[in-house]
Order: sequence, then structure tokens, then C-alpha cells
Amino acid sequence: MDVYNEIMYFQHDSLDITYRRPQGAVKANEEVTLSVRTADIYGEVFLLLQDRMGERLLPMWPVGDRFTVRFSALEEPGLMFYGFLLRQDGREYYYCGSSGRGELREDRGELWQITVYDPDFATPAWFRQAVAYQIFPDRFCRSERAPMAAGAAYHQRMERKVFLHRDWAEEPLYSPHGGSRTYAPDDYFGGDLNGIREKLPYLEELGITCIYLNPIFEADSNHRYNTADYTRIDPLLGTEEDFRTLCAEAKERGIRIILDGVFSHTGADSRYFDKRNRYGNGAYHHTDSPYFSWYRFSRWPERYECWWGFDTLPNVEEKEPSYGAFIHGPEGVLHKWLEAGASGWRLDVADELPDCFIRDVRSRVKAEGEENVLLGEVWDDCSNKQGPEGRRGYVDGNELDSAMNYPLRTGILRYLRGEESAFDLERRLWSLFENYPKPFRDACLNLLSSHDETRAITCLAGGPDRFSATRAEQAAFHPDGPTLVRAKRLFLAGTALQLLLPGVPCIYYGDEVGLTGGGDPLNRRPYPWGREDLVMRDTVRTLIGLRQGSEAIRSGHLRMGAISGKCFALVRYTEEECVVLMVNQSAVPVSAAIYPSLLYKGEDGEVPVPLSGQYTELFTGESLRVRSVLSALVPAEGYCIYRKETNL
Repeated sequence: MDVYNEIMYFQHDSLDITYRRPQGAVKANEEVTLSVRTADIYGEVFLLLQDRMGERLLPMWPVGDRFTVRFSALEEPGLMFYGFLLRQDGREYYYCGSSGRGELREDRGELWQITVYDPDFATPAWFRQAVAYQIFPDRFCRSERAPMAAGAAYHQRMERKVFLHRDWAEEPLYSPHGGSRTYAPDDYFGGDLNGIREKLPYLEELGITCIYLNPIFEADSNHRYNTADYTRIDPLLGTEEDFRTLCAEAKERGIRIILDGVFSHTGADSRYFDKRNRYGNGAYHHTDSPYFSWYRFSRWPERYECWWGFDTLPNVEEKEPSYGAFIHGPEGVLHKWLEAGASGWRLDVADELPDCFIRDVRSRVKAEGEENVLLGEVWDDCSNKQGPEGRRGYVDGNELDSAMNYPLRTGILRYLRGEESAFDLERRLWSLFENYPKPFRDACLNLLSSHDETRAITCLAGGPDRFSATRAEQAAFHPDGPTLVRAKRLFLAGTALQLLLPGVPCIYYGDEVGLTGGGDPLNRRPYPWGREDLVMRDTVRTLIGLRQGSEAIRSGHLRMGAISGKCFALVRYTEEECVVLMVNQSAVPVSAAIYPSLLYKGEDGEVPVPLSGQYTELFTGESLRVRSVLSALVPAEGYCIYRKETNL
């Protein structure tokens, strides 16, 4: 049966503040008002509400051309879901959806989500307004060869394989070598902490205010996600004193440092598990080891639980009191390195850590300083992710400050590659923003590349998929000149989006100067010092400077959405300031126009946009007089940014 033949009009839009107030996630106990707009409806309308207490129907009351209901959100953080039920002529119809508008149907569909969070949830202001830079330490900058040789000698004395690259411009090894039958990440370029310190002037000039470092602790690999000693800087990178000096000098330049915490597993070759018996008294060889209770043996010593089945990465029991005390106790690992100068932590594979462990980590991180930040590696929507214990509490306000924003990366790159339209990008972003508490959303680490993903420029150049192509096939991908130029142009358009959207933009080292690469380890090539694309670098620096100099971009209101199938637009504004970004995925220039009233979605849908005024385009210097509509020609596979002259 076609329901619409019988019912003329029934509408709710979860992204329209006139239908749902407040917009997005709500605080515990906050009053929520929902409405549906109707025509030719003479039946009864109910709100179908579902939460941890079960399911119930709340009657809705007619007010003008709408039915409206008010209710209080949950008293504690969690999720609520809702839809609408219409009873008319002895029949029942459901109006359901997931984000934005729904549809009327005779069976129940997906329900809209309301995220409820702790009213006291706050994230560090310095981080929300930061521009971050991710560094894979071995590949950013080598201070000199002597520390590299000394660090290699230490690992060699421990009978570990160490292959030292002599030429900084060499390709990382991605296949077995030296007689090995399997690939191992045992090749090193010698990037170190003092190398990073030497490049602080460059990062400061670029506009960076936060460095996120991949693991720096002793380990038997160049990626160091198989920790051997949480209390010691890997000798190939330097010393604890080098780290303290780096943090101190970075802070003098307005740059803070966040560390990578790998706490769901250790290395098998570690002082804790010690499978190769290098340290003595490890759990693999001694049942009376102080670390024995940290691991999950099914038959000691040969059978133990591992991370994703890799026997080099034994999982730990995070709920074991002695392990907890070691990591987040008053004198534990978190304390040691925060006291040494770090300003926060990123939790590796946060979705594999128990919620109680994350809460304990947060307590310690904040006890060391309320301005310290705690991020998590979560690849999906953080608000409704499920685990063995049920829904994860990442966004509730007592766990993570925020997370790495992989969904945003996916949306931007798919749009720029032409795989999805501007309308698809709009749906992806608003769905995410709708589910995240504002403190969490504004602290999301917005990335285009990372150490775990194909670099953005390679993606935009049509590089092979890292899951279906071999490492050799990925290494053999070399786009021709025009293709690479196009990919860089698209990357800069993506960077403009990244820098103007709410959240913390994070540049993966080398992206800003054109570094390319496939999946691990090809995404970890050395920074191309002396071979940089300086035009790209200067463009990225200009974009960062725009953000750093604009209150509207850093913390102002937001209007965004598709203005055609090819063009996506952002308006960031305060009462006086207004910045407009238009991006075009098309291979031809597109005439586009901004009508603020059509970009109505989200919490700022009722906040007037001060659009009228004289504007200047950031790169061309073009001057534009605007009254109620901003019209411009957006370059092919590019972007334009207009800013009111009175605020320059």
C-alpha cells in the first residue's frame, strides 16, 4: 500500500532546530522538545521513545500545524532513540529515520538517536583551538648519525635485528630481507627526538600548536607499538632528558606534545612478557613473575591471548590491579611522562580497552592537570559503538575527551575522489555532528592521513587499495605528473575543509609538502627535506594562518551543506566576522551561490549570518560585494575562501 496516497503530509527533520530543540546531543536531565509537521491528519500522534528503561509512547499535542511533545533526557549519560506513531482510521503508521528527515511507513524502521552526556563534560580549550601535527618519530628528522649508531648498538646487544638506512631518501623496506622469510619492521632511518627539536622553528612557522607523537618507548620495531619498556625512551630516539628538553622548548614556542599510549598489549620481547628471556623475570618464563597476572595464558607458556592473533603482541589484562597501578597509578607510566612535559595521551585501539580502564586513565590524566587531553583511536561513530560489555561510553564525559576522526576523513576523501556527491558528504558530517556532544565534537582530531592509512594524496591520485593490493603493487604506484598535480590540488581543497570544520585539524608529517605513500609501511616514508613542494607548504601555512587568526573559524557558529551535487560550502561566523568556503569536486569550474537560509541545519540554524559586506578571496585577492547572497566561480577541483574585509 502507498501510505502517501492516504496521508498528505507528515514531516520531522532531526537537523532542523524548529523540529528538534536542542539540536544534537543533550545534557543529562535537559528538556527536549520534538515536533512533527502535519496536514490532513485527524488521528492520534505519539512519540515512540526507547532508552535503557525500555520503550514507551508519549502523547503529542497539536499546536498549529504541528504535534509537539516535551520530555526530560536521561538522568545519566546514555542513548535515547525515537520515532513517531500515527493512529488513524484504526490503522498504525510509523515515521522513522536516522538523521535528518524520515519517512512514513507501515512497519517500524530505524530510529533517530539522542546522545545524553554529563553536563559537566568539558574539553581543554587550548586543544579545541589547536592545529596538530602527527609525527612518526623514526621518519621525521635525524639530528645526526651518532645517536642512531649508539641506539642501534643497544638493540643489537639485545640480539635484535636492526637494519640502518644510510640514505634518508631511501624507500622503507616493505618485504622480507636479510634471509628472513617474513616481513619485519626492523629498518630504521634514525629520526630522533633531537631531530624533532631542531625542526620546532619550522613547525612554529607552519602554525602548529600541538604535536602528536607515535610511540617513543623502547621496542623491537620501528613503529614501537610492541612496547618493551614503558619507562624508557627508545635509545634510537634519545633519552628521557632529550624528551624533557623537547617538551620544554616546544612549550616555549606555544606547542604542546601528546604521546601514544599502547596499553592493550605489550611486545612479546619486553621486560614484562620477555619471551626471548632478554630481561629476566618475565611472565613467559616465570610463573612467580610480578607480571605473570598481566597476561592471559590458556596453557603456560606456549598458549596466550594475542592482539589480533600476532604472537609477538600478547594482550594484557587491563583489569588486573597491579597492571592498573603500573599504568595509571599515582607513580605510574602516565604520571611519569606527564610530569616530564607531555600534555596528554592518545590511547591506541581504545575500543579494545575496557571502559573502566579508560575511566581510570582519564582520572589520572586529569589529576596531573585539568588541561591535559585524552584521545582515543576509534574508527567509527564514537557515540553508539558496541563492545563485549555493551555500549561504549567514549562520549559520555567521563572517558575520552575525543577521538581520531576517521569518519570525517572517509567522507572528505570519497567526496573529493568523486565517489560521493556533496550531498553525501553533508549527510555524513551532519550525522556525526548530530550524535556527538559539542565538547567532544570540537575536540575531534580531524585527519586526512595517518600512519595506519594510505596517504591522502595517494588516495586522491587513484592509488591502489591497501587491503586488496600487495605492498609491492602499492610501492609500484607512481602517478604521472598531471595526475599528481590534480591530486595535490584536491588535497589542498580537503585541507581547507579540514581546517575550517569544527574540531582539531591534524596534519600527518610531510602531507603539507606533497609526501605520498600507500599502506603501512609506505605511508611512513621519511620527510623529504630539501625535496619539498614549497608551493604546497606555503598554501597550507596560509590556510593555517587563516584559522589561527579567525575567532569565527576557531570557535564561531557553523552553517554547512551541499549547494549542488558537486559543491560543498561552509560558513563560519560570529556576530561581526564571516568566512565562507566553497569546494568543487568537478573537473570544470562551477558557478555557486550561498543562500544562508538554505543551510539551516544544526544548532546554529536560528543564529543570523552576517553575510552582507565587502569580501576578499584569500588567494586571488578578488574583491566581492555581498548583500544577501554570495555568488562566485569555484575553480575546477578546487576551492575559494572569502572573508569580510572589515575583519582582516
